[in-house]
Amino acid sequence: MHLPWLQPGDPFPDPAQAWDPGQPAPGLLAAGGALDVDSLQRAYAQGIFPWFSEGQPILWWSTDPRMVLFTAEFKLHRSLRKTLQRFVADPRCEIRFDVDFDAVIRACAGSERPGQSGTWIVPAMVQAYQAFHRAGFAHSVETWIDGRLAGGLYCVVIGRAVFGESMFTRVPDASKIALAALVAWCRHAGVALVDCQQNTRHLASLGAREIPRADFVQHVAGEVRRPPAAWRFEPVYWNALLPQTPQA
Repeated sequence: MHLPWLQPGDPFPDPAQAWDPGQPAPGLLAAGGALDVDSLQRAYAQGIFPWFSEGQPILWWSTDPRMVLFTAEFKLHRSLRKTLQRFVADPRCEIRFDVDFDAVIRACAGSERPGQSGTWIVPAMVQAYQAFHRAGFAHSVETWIDGRLAGGLYCVVIGRAVFGESMFTRVPDASKIALAALVAWCRHAGVALVDCQQNTRHLASLGAREIPRADFVQHVAGEVRRPPAAWRFEPVYWNALLPQTPQA
């Protein structure tokens, strides 16, 4: 079964050429190439992402269907709503963007993604996304409690296209708080959806659902051309999820 092998700088195949569900690795598009900033930027802009394990070559994917979270459909369950309300009202608690991206990605690399076994954030990926962060495309959303990093996530943002990557938590619900903060920022910035890449029960419980890859690719093509929104978090953004929340 033929799989395109890329040399660094090669163009990516059309995502529609990815392996079908009946094939051994549905969504697999190509192998090889490089994880430099240019390659990552071109890949994400076409709805393609890297995902591979230690000892494997770089593997590029474009899954069909694609799991996404429409920001208007984010499920703020009663227990999480109460947790958020306590978090927002507590002066010891804070959401920070890009204060310690390296710590976030290292923590994500040391934990398992909900619904998946093992880590896919191998050292080469960590280094690549650290460079992507320095180039202004990879970002962290951080939950801080009592001056300590309690949980968070990292994502890719190109224009107004947002791609979720991985989360971690050291305190119950800290990663969910970070995701809620990302959703609040997205609503403020006019971002309609966050890419979740693959279907997991955890993501589905928060409101994510699958859409056809063709629809996702078309959406991304438009969003990457929009001017980027300021990457910062203000407490007033919580009002998108918790209307009339007093600002501490």
